[in-house]
Amino acid sequence: MNNLIKRWGLPTLAVIVLLLMVAWMAGFFSNKLAPGAVQNTPINGAQALGVNSASYAIYEAVPASVEAKQATVISARIMARITSIKVRSGDDVTQGQLLLTLEKTDLTSKVKQAGEQIRAITARLTEAQQNLERATKLQKQGLLAAADLDKARANHDALKADLAAAQQAQQETNIAVSYSEIRAPIDGRVVDRFAEPGDTAAPGNKLLTLYNPLTLRVEAQVREQLALTLQENQRLRVEIPALNLKLDAELEERVPAADPGSRSFLIKVRMPFNAQLQPGMYARLLVPAGEREQIRIPADRIVTVGQLDLVWVLQDGQAYRRFVKLGNTYGDQIEVLSGLSDGDKILPIPDRATSAKDF
Repeated sequence: MNNLIKRWGLPTLAVIVLLLMVAWMAGFFSNKLAPGAVQNTPINGAQALGVNSASYAIYEAVPASVEAKQATVISARIMARITSIKVRSGDDVTQGQLLLTLEKTDLTSKVKQAGEQIRAITARLTEAQQNLERATKLQKQGLLAAADLDKARANHDALKADLAAAQQAQQETNIAVSYSEIRAPIDGRVVDRFAEPGDTAAPGNKLLTLYNPLTLRVEAQVREQLALTLQENQRLRVEIPALNLKLDAELEERVPAADPGSRSFLIKVRMPFNAQLQPGMYARLLVPAGEREQIRIPADRIVTVGQLDLVWVLQDGQAYRRFVKLGNTYGDQIEVLSGLSDGDKILPIPDRATSAKDF
């Protein structure tokens, strides 16, 4: 007998426990509300809102990015070792402010050499000028051949040309010395620095990047069907999701050539200054895309249970729950794609409807 209990008792107990769990999960041990009209639900028909479709302007959200209209890359014009960098990322700078310095020992030496060369040529030119004056007097007195006068004049003119060349060389070396100090070309903010003191700066290699925060704008690739409808200075809307910002913008430029790959035009819109904006941030450009018939209802008359959206509809004096499929949100209104028709009346959400167990 004991063996029989051990053999069948444990499996039987396991089956009973399993059946109880299935019944509990199926809701056999909880109160359920029968489908159909909601009983004992107070209905105030005066609060019913009529549903009507209307024509609304439609906007297409185009991915965009925040860019700086005025931005520049700082690089050296000579090859030299960097001796100091005065700024770091995020620093604000003014036009003409010293950003970094380069080693200029060789350049200053060349400036001195050019100065000494000018003094030497000047001395020789002074002598040649005196010789030319003496040769001119002697030639007028018939005491000097014309060829000797021509030789003196040629020597004077050659030294004069050498002096002009030496002065140009000195000016070039002075300009090269000025290249050892790199200053800000615009008022702006430092985005990044790509070198450190001790590095060698070469012409064309970027050292710093700057942008003007006052010139930020939004740029987007807009499909050609929409882009061709836009007009200069047209008012548009821009959203910055990361900052939860919605800004008014104005069409500044439409590049008059489409991208052959995407068949889209580059659209640039200017915005009012906002200190929170930074280049490279994600934005959405809302482009007008015509009109469409829509049904929109207040968001506070929709209840969400899990992944289902429902509204309470007044019909024959009773309140019925109805599933709806929702679309985009427009402020405090939500588009209803299906589930409601013109003439339906929706009720405020009853207190009981906020509990998931009522559904």
